[in-house]
Amino acid sequence: MATLFSKIIAREIPADIVYEDEHCLAFRDINPQAPTHVLLIPKQGIPRLADAGSTDQPLLGHLLLAAGKVARQLGVGDAFRLVVNNGAEAGQTVFHLHLHILAGRPFKWPPG
Repeated sequence: MATLFSKIIAREIPADIVYEDEHCLAFRDINPQAPTHVLLIPKQGIPRLADAGSTDQPLLGHLLLAAGKVARQLGVGDAFRLVVNNGAEAGQTVFHLHLHILAGRPFKWPPG
């Protein structure tokens, strides 16, 4: 089933893309929760983190390395937060795995 994010990957829906490689794509969130708020998505459609299997391990590692690369590219590499929401009750609204890269303001702990 096509998701909003798969349509962005296919360029059927426009997005402010800040990074792309053969495995993932990063674009600015349309409803930012911080001065820097970018979504990093794998091009392979995995609905939720909990749906990933052992064969997805290289891709998941790639996403973490790409998140650091994107943060450095955006000038926030020294202070950023990564968030993955897994399931509707955790705040996931698009069921295509994605990492939120948030920066540019202080964050509190615990979140939420």
